[in-house]
Amino acid sequence: MTRKHNADRTPVTVIGLGLMGQALAQAFLRDGYPTTVWNRTAAKAEPLIAQGATLADSIGDAVAAGELVIVCLSDYDAVHKLLDPVGDAHDGRVLVNLTSGTSAQARETAEWAARHGSAYLDGVILAVPPGIGTADAIIVYSGPRQAFDLHEPALRSLAAATTYLGDDHALSSLHDMAVLGLMWGVLNGFLHGAALLGAAGVDPAGLVPLVRQGIGIVTDWLPGYAQQIAEGTYPAFDATIDTHRAAMEHLVRESESLGVNAELPRFIQDLADRAVADGRGGDGYAAMIEQFRKPSGAPS
Repeated sequence: MTRKHNADRTPVTVIGLGLMGQALAQAFLRDGYPTTVWNRTAAKAEPLIAQGATLADSIGDAVAAGELVIVCLSDYDAVHKLLDPVGDAHDGRVLVNLTSGTSAQARETAEWAARHGSAYLDGVILAVPPGIGTADAIIVYSGPRQAFDLHEPALRSLAAATTYLGDDHALSSLHDMAVLGLMWGVLNGFLHGAALLGAAGVDPAGLVPLVRQGIGIVTDWLPGYAQQIAEGTYPAFDATIDTHRAAMEHLVRESESLGVNAELPRFIQDLADRAVADGRGGDGYAAMIEQFRKPSGAPS
């Protein structure tokens, strides 16, 4: 079904029509934004054209068509390969890059955009494509506040939880890496636990409710941990690192006895050993931040 555009809505361009890019364009179309799209494989635009999108003939035409230009590609190299040759077309526009990358790449791209007269917002999507435009989507942005405020109404079409982090373009990428590390930590912990149960012939489905409860408990600790980190003091409200370290040894031994890979729990124990060697054994677990602050390979 073709959707009607609202004449008072900002013209938007979406570059990159993978699953996420298509979801972004659909969200703008649903809310009545005049939406131009471009993709290297034009056939991917057909469903969007049927919904009222305009397919640009070239990448330059795509950039020129939108006051707000959204880019969602595989990596920053792909972004620059497409946009660098049409740099002058960005003059006076706001470029929002929702491509995952590093904080250094975000700053470099911001400098490139400024040289071509474009305000640049770096953004990170914390959602899967079906979640775009729903209450399940979270998107964070960093860059000039004025540019964010100008286009915040349009950006809210993509996610109800639309958060501005600050002027530093690197903040979005930094938060993205922090969340990814947390995600893999949780998933790897669950998978290791499932391997332990499986080695004993136990269905890992029974682990799920316990994990959910455990994650909730740990989540409740986080505000206090954040405060301790900010203050640089680590009182042991629940247990000391010494106590945690003893339990880590049990996990290593259990893994080895069941023939399950013990590298992950052994690494965690090794970090705790370093903290103890630094005199942190009587502190609360938040003191482990001091180990993560050290460069890889640095002496304890």
